[in-house]
Order: sequence, then structure tokens, then C-alpha cells
Amino acid sequence: MTTVQLPLAGRVALITGCSRRGGIGFATAKRMAELGANLFLHSFTPYDASQPWGADPDGIPSMAEELRTLGRRVETLEADFLDPEAPMHVMRAAVQSMGHVDILVLNHAYSTNGWLEELTAEHIDMHLLINVRASLLLTKAYAIQHDGRPGGRVILLTSGQHLGPMPGELAYIASKGALHQLTQSLSAHLVRRGITVNTVNPGATDSGWAPPELYQEVLKANPQGRWGQPEDAARLIAWLATDEAQWITGQVINSTGGGD
Repeated sequence: MTTVQLPLAGRVALITGCSRRGGIGFATAKRMAELGANLFLHSFTPYDASQPWGADPDGIPSMAEELRTLGRRVETLEADFLDPEAPMHVMRAAVQSMGHVDILVLNHAYSTNGWLEELTAEHIDMHLLINVRASLLLTKAYAIQHDGRPGGRVILLTSGQHLGPMPGELAYIASKGALHQLTQSLSAHLVRRGITVNTVNPGATDSGWAPPELYQEVLKANPQGRWGQPEDAARLIAWLATDEAQWITGQVINSTGGGD
């Protein structure tokens, strides 16, 4: 009997911002586990608890147990990326626990609304420190531990700020725009070490954040007549981590169902 090896078998994925079942982080973790990857999941539940969607009602341990039913090893760690030491701490913990990290998915995000007249220095700094500084420091820590084995991947997430105006989220789009612009340069720096770097724009994703009026507005505007689901983004992110995507790097890929 021929045994078919799963495309991510034997590889370890560190996924940030995996704090609740309804988000892209959890959907990505599940998809990667289905493809054979072991998981080290970062979370910061106080942020989700402070937002309208709330923290996962069953908690991180329950989420991890659900993922373990897929037959993979799953470890978790809470960390606040406002702490400049947290990115290195998370990576060191992942390496100590799992031996090596092959795939880094930078899914975490701090996001609050803010028009120009509402901006404060603290508001801007929070977005830049969590979304940009932590992502760069995590990528640095990842590169330090990577030993050149095949399958090195860094996958960032951006928003739709390059496709249309988002004037009510200026600090957020400034931080996401920075990740967009970093993609090609990070790729050029890391590709000779066997690490690809790509960024995914998942578009409007139904992860529980949109108020009813906005939900209906986006629903009517989308050519396919639905919102994106976390699983839509997860399939693309997981595929980019496989060997099938080894020739793709330095790209910002829009996965938006034909909308902005």
C-alpha cells in the first residue's frame, strides 16, 4: 500500500494572533494541521476580550485540544506585542518547544477606527508597534533560527488599503501599508536562504467584527454575493507554505472574491 505524505508533514508553523475560533488565525492553524503541520500558536486574549467580538468563549486550551484531534502537536503561548521583548520570547519558546520553526504566519493585528481628526500619537504608535515592529522583530527572530532546510516561509497579512480608500482607519492602514511595502525587500533579503516571503490581503472577511449596516453594504458590493470566510484566506496561506508555492516570493496576493 502506498502512503501519501501530507504536504506539510514534519514542518512546524508559528501562527500569531490565534485567539479565537472565528478568526483567520484559527482557520489557518486548522488548515495547516490538516496538511500535516505541527503548530505553535501565539495569542493575546485581553485584546479580543476588549473588542465587540469578544474572546473565544471556551478559551485557548479548548482551541488547542480541538486542533490536536487532527493528530498534530499543538503548543500555545500568550504574549503582548507591545512589549519589545515579546517577539523574540515567542520565537525562542517555539524553538525550545518544537525544535525549529519552518513557517511564520504573521496574522496578529491591532485595529481600531480613527479618522484624521481623531488621531493621537498613542493611537498611531499602538498600531505601528504591534503591527509593524512586532512583525519585523518576529521575522528577524525567525531568520536567526532558520537553518536553511527546505520549506522556509514567512507569510504576512495586509488589508485592502492599496485597492481603495479607508479614511476611517488611518493608523491601521498606515501599519498594514508598511507590511505591504516590506514584502519585496524582505523577500530579496531572505530568498537566498531558502525562505520565501509573501503577503496576503484576505479582503472583507466575516470574522465577527463588522456591524450590521456595514455587513450588508459589503455583502451587496461583493461580486460573488458573500463575504469572505476565514477558511478562504486559510486555504491560500496554507498553500503558500507548501512546496507547490516555492517559486512564489515577494508578492502581495489579493484573495477578495473579486471585490476590493
